[in-house]
Amino acid sequence: MKLFVSEGNPHCLKVLAALEETGVQCDVQCVNHEEKVVPFLSHPALPALLLPSGQHLFSSDAICRYMFEVSGQESSELCNQWLEWEATDFQPALLQALHMAVLQGKGSEVPKVLQGPLNYLDQRLSKGITPYLTGEVVSVADIVLWAALYPVFSDSSLSLGEHKFVRAWFDRVTGMRSCKSAAQKVLQGKGLQGMKSYMQRQPAPQSSQCRDTHPCNSSPAESDEGERVVSEEEMGAAALAWNKGLNTCPFTTDRQHPILPQEGKRNILVTSALPYVNNVPHLGNIIGCVLSADVFSRYGRLRDWNLLFVCGTDEYGTATENKAREEGLTPQQICDKYHAIHSSIYKWFQIDFDFFGRTTTEKQTQISQNIFWRLHERGFLIEETVEQLRCENCKCFLADRFVEGTCPHCSYPEARGDQCDKCGRLINAVELGEPQCKVCRQTPVIRSSRHLFLDLPKLEAQLEQWLDKSTSAGDWTANAKQITRSWLRDGLKPRCITRDLRWGTPVPHPDFKEKVFYVWFDAPIGYLSITANYTDKWEKWWKNPHQVELYNFMAKDNVPFHSVVFPCSLLGAQDNYTLVNHLVATEYLNYEDTKFSKSRGVGVFGDMAKDTGIPSDVWRFYLLYLRPEGQDSAFSWADMAMKNNSELLNNLGNFINRAGMFVTKFFDGCVPAMELQQEDKKVLALVGWELQQYIQLMDKVKIRDALKHILNISRHGNQYIQVNEPWKKIKGGDAERLRAGTVTGVSVNVACLLSVMLFPYMPTVSQTIRDQFNAPNSCMNTMLQGTGTFVCVLSAGHRIGTVSPLFQKLEVDQIEALKKKFGGQQMTAQSAASTQSATMPAPAVAAEVAAVNGVDPEKAKQLTQAVAEQGDKVRVLKAQKAEKAVITAEVAQLLDLKKQLALAEGKSPEPAPQKGKKK
Repeated sequence: MKLFVSEGNPHCLKVLAALEETGVQCDVQCVNHEEKVVPFLSHPALPALLLPSGQHLFSSDAICRYMFEVSGQESSELCNQWLEWEATDFQPALLQALHMAVLQGKGSEVPKVLQGPLNYLDQRLSKGITPYLTGEVVSVADIVLWAALYPVFSDSSLSLGEHKFVRAWFDRVTGMRSCKSAAQKVLQGKGLQGMKSYMQRQPAPQSSQCRDTHPCNSSPAESDEGERVVSEEEMGAAALAWNKGLNTCPFTTDRQHPILPQEGKRNILVTSALPYVNNVPHLGNIIGCVLSADVFSRYGRLRDWNLLFVCGTDEYGTATENKAREEGLTPQQICDKYHAIHSSIYKWFQIDFDFFGRTTTEKQTQISQNIFWRLHERGFLIEETVEQLRCENCKCFLADRFVEGTCPHCSYPEARGDQCDKCGRLINAVELGEPQCKVCRQTPVIRSSRHLFLDLPKLEAQLEQWLDKSTSAGDWTANAKQITRSWLRDGLKPRCITRDLRWGTPVPHPDFKEKVFYVWFDAPIGYLSITANYTDKWEKWWKNPHQVELYNFMAKDNVPFHSVVFPCSLLGAQDNYTLVNHLVATEYLNYEDTKFSKSRGVGVFGDMAKDTGIPSDVWRFYLLYLRPEGQDSAFSWADMAMKNNSELLNNLGNFINRAGMFVTKFFDGCVPAMELQQEDKKVLALVGWELQQYIQLMDKVKIRDALKHILNISRHGNQYIQVNEPWKKIKGGDAERLRAGTVTGVSVNVACLLSVMLFPYMPTVSQTIRDQFNAPNSCMNTMLQGTGTFVCVLSAGHRIGTVSPLFQKLEVDQIEALKKKFGGQQMTAQSAASTQSATMPAPAVAAEVAAVNGVDPEKAKQLTQAVAEQGDKVRVLKAQKAEKAVITAEVAQLLDLKKQLALAEGKSPEPAPQKGKKK
């Protein structure tokens, strides 16, 4: 890596301090302020970091964040909020203050400009209990904010007021060796005057009133960042690019199959976590894997990458067996039924797989068993006798997630057999107190069984070596790296890869012929077998790590199996397998203020979305708008309506429709002649910059953040039209009519660019815009090639088609009806019965039990459902940190329901005594 900095540049303070603090190995080169380091920018941008991949970072905050991440220090959500505040609230005021102090000699006015943000910072620090902004140790937020403050705080001539908490924090950070060194290198002891040469080359900042708000109160897509200052050089470059014209190669969505890696191309293999076949996916499932992967895949094809996107249903395991028993079908029939349901849902959501397969295939058996034998032959499998829980009532060993009981670590009463949701620790199911079979609620017994384990400790060194390389060179999300490190922190343990089940890939070893592979050994191999069912040349993708980049998309709960277990299986097989380069994991999407629940009728599931009457593109837009990238997010009907009506209808749709209608109404459907003035070139530069930001973010799989720049462009367009008023100028003389034509022509071309940028997000809307404007398909290639170029696609004389509105308003009564429909208020007979049972006193329930020996299976089934729902409710309240009294009341109700369930099952309603510990 090479870092380019310049003397006197305050932004270089940040990066040099971050470099020293993190100890990242990097060459530093000092250049002059006018040096163009980043080749695709039309103006100098310093500091700049040249990455090993050949890409550049030229945002000082992004460089600092990158250095901290490389050194293994992830940014917390609070840290991200401070960085957002520094960039959007503090920097505009600071730049104005520096301009006054350094160039205008108005140092006395600086305190007034900085008073608001400094008061806010002091107030926030006064409430803190840690020495630094986000905790006990220095974070990237401390470095960035310290560097921003240093030029004004280190100059004694500026009377900035007391701000004792800011001063104490600032002095603490200033005393660090890394910060002292950075300050000396950049300002060389000259203070503010050391910045004069740099400041003279910067455009005069516009006056800004900083928002005195908490950093997390502003929405990234809606924050009022003020208009970006555009230089003369940028405007000239934008006008030059505008006249380049289109590529001759047309874009087509018809792909030639099979898609195979090509020499000289960027070969991208995209997988989405295989959705489990035993149920219907809800909105959280869809955004967490297939929709995110689809957006990136569509974008990659626009970028002319040679890309293959595969997915399929994960069909083996206990859950499928239980679902089959529940519905009175065979496991294979269940798989066939739900595979078709999944396929239909993804088709409606316009998920553009190259191949959507399944794991119940002969290829899956062949490849899984081949990997198994290679691991066995190389000594990476070990045999161990383990104690397991067996349900005598169900006559089967219980998979970890089909056991619930009391956590041995924190005493949480509803821990699963593999992990406790409260304390987060991994659990061996036999360690649970008062275990229960989740299927029948009977108490399982402990039985011994001999199993095969993947010897992860033996593979740990190889794994860590590979992880160091993959996480530093690839785009792993912060949560993916954090979860993976947490598994490695205490050392890996052997992982069981076999199960005493019937429905699964058979273990080929003669001593274990009655067993099948555990789903988390078997399922990720589904990526390989699905590709093998797509093409018999599948190894060109999966045994070609030097030519293929692998992107895995998933929710965070799938991370350790894709970053530890599956890679260890492939590393141990020693067959030149392609391992993941970019692991992209989301957090969770919740529904309103609770969880999705099919049984309670809460939340929108994939097969219901189309029945709402809301187009799939609008669903896609809203899910991607709130994509849970850094933290959990929640679907909200009211927010969906607001975003549809404000962002889609009034912003994006309004601009595109107005641009097209002006052509139809004022110029007989033909794009008018355009004569660019300075104001038009400024718009071209602003739009071009937004396009470049969009490409940089999408390249890094920042899907939600990239959407912000699409909406910014339409905002620029609306403002451009509003200021220039072409509907008035068309009535004037020749000069004014030419001006109206220029504004109209530029606007329809901006709309055409938006259609291209929207394609990954809203493919139908994208096509509709291009159809309405008769836009040539080649525009799809031209706009996103390289670093992105905004060119004139619809030249003077081009005839457009019929223009009509793209979006419909979501009315209040419509939204209220949908919220009620999916809020669990329309109860099924079963849930009504559950509620009735829940309100009965225990003696009344006992009296109603009419079955032999006091056991009522039907009522037990209803109460089992009620217990599960109430347990979910308690967990949500605890996660939301609800008031203690509220939680206590709900826990009491949960315990009462459990007593009622015990009576319905013919057991004692009193809790069983705790098993004594060995003395």
